[in-house]
Amino acid sequence: MKILNVDIKKGGYEAGKTMIHTISFAISSGKILGMIGSNGAGKSTTIKGMMGLLPFMEGRSDIEEGVSYSYIPERPVYYDELTLWEHIEFVGSVENIPQAIYKKRGEELLKKYRLIDHAHQFPSTFSKGMQQKGMIVLALLTEPELLIIDEPFIGLDPNATKLMLKSLEEERARGAGILMCTHVLDTAQRVCDEFVVINQGTMLASGTLEEVLKECGTEGGSLYDCIPDEEGEELE
Repeated sequence: MKILNVDIKKGGYEAGKTMIHTISFAISSGKILGMIGSNGAGKSTTIKGMMGLLPFMEGRSDIEEGVSYSYIPERPVYYDELTLWEHIEFVGSVENIPQAIYKKRGEELLKKYRLIDHAHQFPSTFSKGMQQKGMIVLALLTEPELLIIDEPFIGLDPNATKLMLKSLEEERARGAGILMCTHVLDTAQRVCDEFVVINQGTMLASGTLEEVLKECGTEGGSLYDCIPDEEGEELE
């Protein structure tokens, strides 16, 4: 079942200055779609466009009615005055999750990501890796049907990376659709079902690994072979 359909004609941070264009893809329940490309290719800008966060965009981004989603940004974002546990309480309240349920889920996730001893501390005192793990906890708390993740492995140590990959598999098995934006191509090739290749703000190829490699003219190769050398202005 398709739960997200994206068709971006063009978009950017100001009218008349197109940063991304001609990008279309869909995400299905129980599938991981990897949005790949080099740094500055336009992946994060595409995510902002599909979430309605670009000041200028022509096109559509439609989430199926009733589908809940969570977003993990590339740079962790917290309220300075709230502890990590207070963030969990805030998310539980906003999402109307019964207290007993969000407390149980929150404690389980904090233990899983080894943050339980830091639950009542301010995230501003955390390392970058701990902040990233905290964002993962908050995103998974709601058991979303669609999970949007921008560069999930930045700042994570090997153990946290393994935990994140295990969580992605669990979410996929639960039936969630996942968009994972990353330039860690060997990991993407191993875990994703489909791909969208972005370069210089436009889509070069999309589909399964075999379809993407064929479209890129790199059959028998790897995702690394699909990424051309970057030239010109960097995007986000």
